[in-house]
Amino acid sequence: DVALGPVMVLHVDGSYRKTNDLRTGGFVYAPGLRADLLADAAIEAEEGHDEEAAELTEAAGLRGRIPNSATETYTAGVGLGVVTDKLSFGFSAGVYDTRYGVPARPGAEHAHGEEEEAEAEGEAHGEESVSIDMRQVRGDFRGSWMPQGSVIDAVNLRIGYANYTHTEFEGEEVGTVFNSDGWEGRLELKQATRGGWRGVTGGQFVSRNFEAIGAEAFVPANDLKSFGLFTLQEVTMGKLSLEGSVRYDHAAYVTATLSRDFDTVSGAFGIAYEFAPFLKAGINVSHSERSPTAEELFSNGPHIATSAFEIGNPNLATEKSNGVEVYLRGGTGPFHISAAAYHSDFSNYIYEVPTGEEEDGLPVYEYRQGGARYTGFEVDFGWIFFERDGVKLEAHGVADYVRADLKGNNGDVPRIPPLRLLGGVDAHVGDFRAGAEVEWANDQNRIAEYETATDGYTVVNLSLGWKFLGDDKESLIILSADNIFDVEARRHASFTKDFVPMAGRDIRLGVHLSF
Repeated sequence: DVALGPVMVLHVDGSYRKTNDLRTGGFVYAPGLRADLLADAAIEAEEGHDEEAAELTEAAGLRGRIPNSATETYTAGVGLGVVTDKLSFGFSAGVYDTRYGVPARPGAEHAHGEEEEAEAEGEAHGEESVSIDMRQVRGDFRGSWMPQGSVIDAVNLRIGYANYTHTEFEGEEVGTVFNSDGWEGRLELKQATRGGWRGVTGGQFVSRNFEAIGAEAFVPANDLKSFGLFTLQEVTMGKLSLEGSVRYDHAAYVTATLSRDFDTVSGAFGIAYEFAPFLKAGINVSHSERSPTAEELFSNGPHIATSAFEIGNPNLATEKSNGVEVYLRGGTGPFHISAAAYHSDFSNYIYEVPTGEEEDGLPVYEYRQGGARYTGFEVDFGWIFFERDGVKLEAHGVADYVRADLKGNNGDVPRIPPLRLLGGVDAHVGDFRAGAEVEWANDQNRIAEYETATDGYTVVNLSLGWKFLGDDKESLIILSADNIFDVEARRHASFTKDFVPMAGRDIRLGVHLSF
């Protein structure tokens, strides 16, 4: 960031990162997949196909690195801004470019029309590694006018344009190309505070054109036009505060053969009471409506990123939910806490679920709709339990859990994370700091039909830092070790958890400088 004068600032940023295949703790494939591979190996051996049996057995025992998971990414951005007492505005442009491998589900094959014809003629079809080359170029304008009048305190405007290209390669050959370009904008009018009443009113729009070219174009070309209007109002009366919000959205999708329009209205109301300067409790009730996405409506084909054959439903209706949340937030001196519990009741809930069938060697997933219920809680806290003579010890923790089921005895909502607990201790001694953190996740056995269970895990992370130019300088050398015991861990919410586990032991040394 460089000042070009009393009111003008130039910003430049960039980054580069390159990795080889991701290293993981334990087996690459989950127990269910390993059992399937070994069963297939036994069948091949019985039929006298010793080479195929050996390959399947080797795959079942794969450990260490996840095949075809290397990445290379760079970013670059530039921005120019003008800041005065009542007016600020700026322009920025940036590029994000990445090439990364897509780990394949064991046994998955990407069947195309031409390949099927070749196989029919007796030609062998070799499996190629799939990689993705993704590039986004974006431009943005942001401006703020602060008249600081009796009615309007500020007017904020944001407009952005993005062009996105996503190319799937099979080996060195181009498979499918996804192109998207669009505009978005948002205008906000911030009200001047009057008698404890403040608020924001505004609108936003999105215009996006999408097309996919190639044999695995699982979503047809479509245009999206949407706009929304909203207001958020808050009134404070001593220790009592009231909040209310309303939002209206219109979304229109158009394809070559189909068009769908959706109008949604959402709203929320909250009341909070400050029992003391350090303790606040409240309750929020809400009604939310969401229109389906293009993927949920129009998908029909292999989605390489999730290694699934996805089937949308063009007849999906607007998703609706009614919810309530109660919370407690507070802190005094060395201690702070935030806790919330919530319940949401959905009608026309949209979810993606495996069907147990296969297409093109991939498991078939369908978008479906029905009633659902979510109930859960979140808690986080921090506590400085020792501070003396330049030494500070601080503990922190997080707990979260959600139970989600489909109404009508239709089982559980798929890909819901299990109970998670995370706790750690940080020590500050002069210019040095050290930390230890443990994350524990429970087994997840509450699963949808044809979904696989996920074993729990315990991951331990350690770090050591040194502010080598002094504690008051933005300089830091940090040595960190994540998953230090190299455990095998999988996120249940991931589509690819059974063949793309979390990273194993990760030790890195970093230097941060600011001047």
